[in-house]
Amino acid sequence: MGRWLRMIGIIGMMIALAGCVPQLAHRPGMIVEEEPVTLRIAWWGGEFRNDATIAVIKLYEEMNPHVRIEYEYSSFNEYWKRMAPHAAGNALPDIIQMDISYLSQYSSLQLLEDLTPYIDKGLIDTKDMDPQQVQGGSIDGKVYGLSLGVNAMLSMYDPEVLKTQGIEEPTEKWTWEDFERMGEELIGKDVYVGTYFTPEQFFAYYLRQHGYKLYDEDGKRLGYEDDALFVDYFGRMQRLAKSKLIFAPDIWTSDIGKPDSDPFYRGEALFSWGYSNQYISTVQRYGKLLSIAPMPGPDNDKGLFLKPGMFFSIAGNSRHKEEAARFISFFVNDLEANMLLKGERGVPVSSTVKEQMKQLVEPELARVFEYIDWVENNSSPIDPPDPVETPEVTLVLRDLYDQLLFGRITPEEAAQQFREQADAILGRGTVP
Repeated sequence: MGRWLRMIGIIGMMIALAGCVPQLAHRPGMIVEEEPVTLRIAWWGGEFRNDATIAVIKLYEEMNPHVRIEYEYSSFNEYWKRMAPHAAGNALPDIIQMDISYLSQYSSLQLLEDLTPYIDKGLIDTKDMDPQQVQGGSIDGKVYGLSLGVNAMLSMYDPEVLKTQGIEEPTEKWTWEDFERMGEELIGKDVYVGTYFTPEQFFAYYLRQHGYKLYDEDGKRLGYEDDALFVDYFGRMQRLAKSKLIFAPDIWTSDIGKPDSDPFYRGEALFSWGYSNQYISTVQRYGKLLSIAPMPGPDNDKGLFLKPGMFFSIAGNSRHKEEAARFISFFVNDLEANMLLKGERGVPVSSTVKEQMKQLVEPELARVFEYIDWVENNSSPIDPPDPVETPEVTLVLRDLYDQLLFGRITPEEAAQQFREQADAILGRGTVP
């Protein structure tokens, strides 16, 4: 009974949070003369990801005529709304795209299959993968998701826009103070210094810069003791919003998803932020190559980390787990498949595929590869997966962040409220 009450509560949080090379003649793991199998797969993504993933699915079906793959896709927020009733009914698709922020929730409800036996059998080939990347989807010694690509946080900008505003380009050693000084030069010009900072992602980065984590190792409390860190980070965000130098939350009530509605794509914001797998789609929407800089420092090597862009997980309710494992292995290890995917979910986790693609890719993907190579040498290990209660804590932080940006609360008040509410949520725990 406790498990199902827990599921209902977590699903409620999920809903609330819901944003070529020639074909080879033969490939390892190719299946022949097997019984017909129908797999279901689901993912979130934009137009390019959808089209590329469908192309890979068709390629796999051509190579494995006994397999038919049904698929569905949607936007990030809509995706989790769709998955919630499937999860409640224990009827998830065989393969589900999984984000690290949801991995703990789904695995704790025993909805995901441990991939370790399939890796041990060789059904999922990981021999060319960094063991840290394989373990990136593990919880309590079990692998619940296989990384589909390697990403890192980054800043994107058009050098011409900075030049027009008389601002020098950032270096690898730029700082938050440099960022704020750039903004001071834009006051009154109707130009943003940067786009909206998702609070849970970028505050976690800021904490890492100072040697702390957003969550404690046991997931039962926040991972930092000094609220001055909260005040410093969100105080800067509040100052920037007050000066109209970063997006306030109300901008998202417009159709910000279209390039002509987003100030960055109109040349009215210096920087856009995100993860490296978003670079290609941003360039395509912008219409020209953009420059890449790391996130502001100091100590950005402490803050930066290599992140699994997202995972493929196998549902515990799947009746075709071995075939699902074969498809996942194909997805990450096949060169032609990855040429179709173009690193949009992240730089390939297979070192062999990555090296082969470096010789073949277009300039925008080459820049991503170069940046990831740099981050590999200028970063720290990723934090453990977020605790199960993360969605509820995230809602609290986002609400406080909105109040901060609208000037309805001070950073000191927000820091105290966040600590009280977050520690209460995390310390409450759940009944297994």
